Amino acid sequence: MQLPEFVPTLVLGHGPRFLRYAGVSVIAVVFAQAMLVVLYAGFGMSAVAANVVSSSLGSVPAYVLNRYWVWKKTSRNLFWSEIVPFWGMALLGLVLSTALVAVVSARWDTVFAVSAASLTAFGSIWVGKYFVLHHVLFAAAHADSSADVDSPTPAIET
Repeated sequence: MQLPEFVPTLVLGHGPRFLRYAGVSVIAVVFAQAMLVVLYAGFGMSAVAANVVSSSLGSVPAYVLNRYWVWKKTSRNLFWSEIVPFWGMALLGLVLSTALVAVVSARWDTVFAVSAASLTAFGSIWVGKYFVLHHVLFAAAHADSSADVDSPTPAIET
């Protein structure tokens, strides 16, 4: 089996950063999926409500870890050019996963099916999100090395 053409480029051109991104994704997925299972199975919250809460709260550590660890940005957080677009991408994933969770839970109302639906939706946009973060949202962090030596204070600038 031959790898798609983009795989060698991704690994060679983005290797360490992409691996950090993958690590952050694992952390965010474990956090969000644990919350989903606890809210849905443990507290009896509806599948859709549990998905909305867990996905929303899971995007907070994802943003922080992506910004500071994956892209090594230490300058001030920019509300309109970083936080809002990041949450917009999180909202896109949330809408897709919530729609899939609603369909799946109506058919197979089980913890496994709900969790698998959520994972499938977010996994389907995962690689695309990396490129948006890399080329648009945090582009200055890797284009200009001086962007990493600004104020380490994680304040929000509007």
